[in-house]
Amino acid sequence: PFIPVPPPAYGGTELFIAQLAEGLVDLGHDVTVFANGESTVRCNVRWTFPRMEWPPQHGDAGNLKNLDHSAWALHTAASEPFDIIHVNDALAIPITRFLTTPVVHTLHHPHDEVLSALYARHDWIHYVAISNAQRQLESMPRLTTIHHGIRLEDYRFAARKQPYLAYLGRMAPVKGAHLAIEAARRAGMPLKLAGEVQPIFQAYWESMIEPRIDGRQVEFIGEATPDIKNELLANATALLFPIQWNEPFGLVMIEAMACGTPVLALPGGAVKEIVVDGVN
Repeated sequence: PFIPVPPPAYGGTELFIAQLAEGLVDLGHDVTVFANGESTVRCNVRWTFPRMEWPPQHGDAGNLKNLDHSAWALHTAASEPFDIIHVNDALAIPITRFLTTPVVHTLHHPHDEVLSALYARHDWIHYVAISNAQRQLESMPRLTTIHHGIRLEDYRFAARKQPYLAYLGRMAPVKGAHLAIEAARRAGMPLKLAGEVQPIFQAYWESMIEPRIDGRQVEFIGEATPDIKNELLANATALLFPIQWNEPFGLVMIEAMACGTPVLALPGGAVKEIVVDGVN
């Protein structure tokens, strides 16, 4: 209920859902997406909350709204002759007990013991890992790796690059924006930062990132719409991806590659499945 499908800016899962849904439509399937009323994905859209809310309210208020949305969506889906129901939020998993339609669930998060225990209790679901690194940490009997893909025509390839480095991602410690700033400083190259500052990471932003933004060596361009993202990635000498966690996939890496821009990354999670040393 929180971010439209496709997302106007931040929203990797919502981008995945939009491109998957439209790809299935192009193959002749009848697809319905349960999202919010501001979604514009090119298929049937159902909603119970008319407007986006991002970031969601912290704590119980946000969780209850999400549960309200999930229960409504699955109850509605169960009453119609769908062949498959595809859920993308762990909060919906317990509600699938009341369905007879086959269910697929895609994991969009790093390994979490609490979530893994939840999945193990619902072992009739077919789970999809978005990288082999993610899959190797799980033990559900019905588990398959399907790497993310993107629609290449949505991205602009540029062979001639400009002398700056790019960072695109949440301003969160695990994403390593502070390390991107340090790497650019040591390389003597300008850095353009784009991404969302979430309230939960406000202290990190104010102490580690904002004081180092000077508009010359380090420039902050805010959240990236699709047009801004294309411009940023296509013209950069390289994308910096200095993660500090086990990245489940890292969609921005293949977005950069679609623009002809190499990725300089630290290892973690799926990175070695995507970034090939000396190739991309």
